[in-house]
Amino acid sequence: MRGLLPGLPTAHPLLHQLPAVYHGEEFLERFLSALDEMLAPVLLTLDNLPAHLHPRTAPEDLLAWLAQWVAVEVDQDRPVNQRRAVVATAVTRHRQRGTRQGLAAAVRVETGIEPEISESGGTSWSSEPGAALPGSARPWVTVRLRVPDPERFDRTRVEKLVAAEVPAHVPYRVEIVAATEGDATEGVGPT
Repeated sequence: MRGLLPGLPTAHPLLHQLPAVYHGEEFLERFLSALDEMLAPVLLTLDNLPAHLHPRTAPEDLLAWLAQWVAVEVDQDRPVNQRRAVVATAVTRHRQRGTRQGLAAAVRVETGIEPEISESGGTSWSSEPGAALPGSARPWVTVRLRVPDPERFDRTRVEKLVAAEVPAHVPYRVEIVAATEGDATEGVGPT
């Protein structure tokens, strides 16, 4: 929680708000400087409120609070840049939830790796009645991640994420495979 910060300067000293006749009064100057010291954190917070409410610039202690606003959980063990990305992209990811794009975005934010996603679904249009339906009758999703060292990769965390992101009726499989030299992995993922 925010509190007093000793010696924090104020951008709007109270003494300067008074008529000049009161300048030079020692008691009044001391009294107003004490009020200035108490009000400085409040005024600076209000002056910087948009920065406090944006996930990219909010102080770290407010980030978990902002995450509650957008209905996401941030793991405090993660680096602050990753926590900020989770909060900043939450609304877009909620809108895409249950789609291939939404699943890919969630895996990218969590691991820093571009996933390969295959699924049973599909859409098609035909002017012929009784045309073959795309996809398969049984739904499924496979998420494949290419990582430098599959043995050290935290598979459980990714499986938990995928389970939360795919629709409840869709079975899923997570594959963690070794990256080859030609594969471009953006990050090393969770360990």
